[in-house]
Amino acid sequence: MSSLGFGLISADSHIVEPGNCYIDYIDPKFRDRAPSIERDKAGNDTYVIPGMDTAIPLGLVAAAGLSAEELGERTKGCTFDQLHLSGHQAKYRAADQDRDGVVAEILYPSVGMALCNHPDFAYKTACMHAYNEWLANYMTDAPEGRLFGLGQTSGESVDQMIKDFQDCKKKGFVGMMMPGDPAQEDYDHPMYDALWECAVDLGMPLSFHILTSRGGGVGDINRVRGNKVNGFMSIIRSVQDVMGVFVLSGVFERHPKLKFIAAEADAGWLPHYSYRMDHAYERHGVWLGGGKNLAKMPSEYIDSNIWLTFQDDWVAFKVANLMNPKRLVWANDFPHSDATWPWSQEMLEKHTGGLTNEQLRWIMRDNIIECYNLPVDKIPA
Repeated sequence: MSSLGFGLISADSHIVEPGNCYIDYIDPKFRDRAPSIERDKAGNDTYVIPGMDTAIPLGLVAAAGLSAEELGERTKGCTFDQLHLSGHQAKYRAADQDRDGVVAEILYPSVGMALCNHPDFAYKTACMHAYNEWLANYMTDAPEGRLFGLGQTSGESVDQMIKDFQDCKKKGFVGMMMPGDPAQEDYDHPMYDALWECAVDLGMPLSFHILTSRGGGVGDINRVRGNKVNGFMSIIRSVQDVMGVFVLSGVFERHPKLKFIAAEADAGWLPHYSYRMDHAYERHGVWLGGGKNLAKMPSEYIDSNIWLTFQDDWVAFKVANLMNPKRLVWANDFPHSDATWPWSQEMLEKHTGGLTNEQLRWIMRDNIIECYNLPVDKIPA
């Protein structure tokens, strides 16, 4: 239980893929070029993905609990054994959860985020199948009700994605982490209607995480104008683009029970974004060629079908009443460098003063249970 009087649920936490994650589980024909850990000249253990330009420095990925200065020191040499054990060994996870007042987490990958932008879809499928197998095994070492995994799918084809959804459901995962860009057409094309029907039938929400779309990937952060920090400011945009594809093209109108999670993109911007989308649709939809063919205003689909995860976005708490507070879900992002762990309880006490007790419980616990239909009786109070 947290200092707020109930156990928090993180709607966006991560594992950190160990060196054998892909090598041990990947289709043998891809094994000689499976993603693997290599040490760079500075002494940093990095994940190298053949076919991608940028290696992933694990010390900067798994840096929860470090100060900004300590994070900077990680560039001078950090090896895998220095990372949080619970990132790759679930038997240690509950202790790290307890330290932060967290009783359960929705699990996303780390290396798998970068893989979403790999140009070879067949290779990407093999890697994600390997990850799904590894994650299923990882979770067997955790106490029941503490960890809930999301499977990955590459977007190679509709048929392949449907198979992945079905397989991940059998593995016990509660949803799917989607690549920002599929191999064929875009997600608003009618060819994907069968996939959305499958997602609804299986009860598998779609999750679109930052850094998983073309132009908004891990390697794009440094390709910016001016100060490199400007790259960090741009990563939310790609998630907004995917939201617009689903809303404005009528995907939610055709599939009203489809659930969409925008992960780690914050939420304080949503009231203005919703207004702006309504304005563009109502005033400019005709001449822009997008038409005005929706039964409801775009903001109404956002309010009903889209959940947003955020960590320390105090603005989101301030403007919660300008959004649907039943669609806001808090996360601690453990063990990534942007995590609020292990200071989440102190931060939340400071940021949530304007919320009612009911809203507190919705955002920090109940909303994510409803979104993924989690087993309430198995999650600690």
